[in-house]
Amino acid sequence: MELPFLNWLYTAVAWVITHIHAGYSFFIPSDSGLNWALTIITLTVLMRLLIFPLFMKQMRSSRKMQELAPKVQELRKRYKNDKQRMNQEVMRLYQEAGANPLGGCLPVVAQFPIFISMFTVLRAIAEDRAVFGMTQELVTSMRAAHVFGAPLPATFFTSAVDIKALEADPLVTKIVLAVFVAISSCTTFLTVRQSVKRSMAQMPDNPMAQQQKILMYVSPLFAIFSLNFQLGLILYWVTTNLWTLGQQHWFYARHPMPVVDEKGNVVTPEPSHGIFGKVLGKPKAESPEPAPEPKIVRQQPTRQPRSKRTGSKKS
Repeated sequence: MELPFLNWLYTAVAWVITHIHAGYSFFIPSDSGLNWALTIITLTVLMRLLIFPLFMKQMRSSRKMQELAPKVQELRKRYKNDKQRMNQEVMRLYQEAGANPLGGCLPVVAQFPIFISMFTVLRAIAEDRAVFGMTQELVTSMRAAHVFGAPLPATFFTSAVDIKALEADPLVTKIVLAVFVAISSCTTFLTVRQSVKRSMAQMPDNPMAQQQKILMYVSPLFAIFSLNFQLGLILYWVTTNLWTLGQQHWFYARHPMPVVDEKGNVVTPEPSHGIFGKVLGKPKAESPEPAPEPKIVRQQPTRQPRSKRTGSKKS
């Protein structure tokens, strides 16, 4: 269902798709599945770069909450018999420290309108409708594009007759779509697992830990609903999952969690470079320039009169 108040966003996404596709068409055939796959991947990367500041804000908020964890635990013990007062004091602590417990929702909320717009634009193309500023030539080009033999506008439940009308094999199309949905489910699980493990390590006594574990194992099941999505939209979702997975790995490797040593001191381990460090190598630390050696000035004794050296008096 198209939302009229988002028509401007649908048009914007269609405009970006049109120009990215036109750029790749200079050296890749416009009807090629590779061209359209790169167009969708590029759109995804641009969108994730756009919301990258929100990701950094989310991570900073998470680190603040990690630092506040001991104080939160004290408040829970102090007001364990008064839940309302405990919640008020915890929220006051977060506000004074500038931490936002809902900061982790920012990237998800920001990319949701883009996802809806992608869904709407791709559905319009699947229905052979040149809307939101798209030309009929562009719509026809995408409908003719195949990725591994599957048409980009097709879904798992598209009828065999419609798939054949797109000049594709129905069996091959369903296999390709099933594989992409499986990849989407796997990457969703890995992304949520990475985040939940970090959260549980930060706050071992978090009362929401059990719910987070349940979410970790339930979240991949939502990928099953993507069987009703066009292949182009599933490709978008797989790309954004891989980006999130790599982005979180990059941040966690460079911002390790503080640990408590044997003496009870909080120590922050040296940042590692994870997979990227193994592939690209760790950056070399700049060696400080050696300090110039101090010049040795030898003080020569002043030449004294002969009378002073011999101790005799001048005549």
